[in-house]
Amino acid sequence: MTERADPSDTRKRERLVTLRPMAPIVPPVNVSGHALMVVIAIMSFLCAMTLGAVTMIQEKAEAWQGDVSREITVQIKPEDGLDMEAALTEVRTIALSFPGTLSAEIVDRASTARLLEPWLGEGFDMDELPVPRLVIVTIDETAPPDFAAIRQNLAEAVPAATLDDHRAWADRLISMARITVLIGIGILTLMFATTMLTVIFATRGAMAGNRHIVEVLHFVGAETSFIASEFQKRFLLIGLKGAAFGGGIAALGFLLLGAWQSNSMATALNDQVTALFGRFTLSGAGYFGIVGIVVLISAMTAVTTRLTVTRTIREIDRQRADPSLAEIG
Repeated sequence: MTERADPSDTRKRERLVTLRPMAPIVPPVNVSGHALMVVIAIMSFLCAMTLGAVTMIQEKAEAWQGDVSREITVQIKPEDGLDMEAALTEVRTIALSFPGTLSAEIVDRASTARLLEPWLGEGFDMDELPVPRLVIVTIDETAPPDFAAIRQNLAEAVPAATLDDHRAWADRLISMARITVLIGIGILTLMFATTMLTVIFATRGAMAGNRHIVEVLHFVGAETSFIASEFQKRFLLIGLKGAAFGGGIAALGFLLLGAWQSNSMATALNDQVTALFGRFTLSGAGYFGIVGIVVLISAMTAVTTRLTVTRTIREIDRQRADPSLAEIG
């Protein structure tokens, strides 16, 4: 007669199996995982800083271009026998006579002296120097005046006056902004490629350390998609943590720099930093771009890991089918 199993023993075994913890395929904490997280954080920080810098430069260039395109300048050089005040008034009248000009403002002597103080110092006598005088004309951007006709009238009425429509500066500004954007895109592309290669090497390292587990699971029937999803979940978490940390530090850096510049106005250090690098003010589009970088790097990490694991399992299948390949490997 066969012995009947004790129902209580069966329930105990089932309870032990249920309570037994399931070990993950990829260890949740290891040295390579921490190293990969640090690398992703560094690359995310550099990508976010590059994107923020490119965004600020692009926005500043657009603002400068708008300011330049709204104004033209008429410069009058002092000459012997020239009544400067009468010439300034004549230039202003000629400019306002053309359709498309909204206003014309004569830069007075005090304002001209303030413009020259950084180079000539305070208290200099303008009468002792041949300092040109300016008339700033505001124009309608949608329907600008005829610059050639203005130049011709100025040449006839006030030969010492010259018109500058700032087109050369605007063209240079647009070219500089485009080159900066292209350089920024190139740098971001290289950083993304470096991050992708780092993820590939880290995934292959994790596969090599757990290759026997992967081979056993695959041999007993585990699908490639299941094994790849386990690696993908682990590396997605690593990529998300690293990218969020790096992007968050970059966003915090822009916020702190902007707050420092706002709270230290009219200081020598702030003036020098602003003159060299401009205002560290990042718009909402810049911060949205940083969030996009975090999401993109995390998704790229997950997708790269899944493709790498799938390719590695295919190599295992080929080696199993052809033992000579395993000997070569």
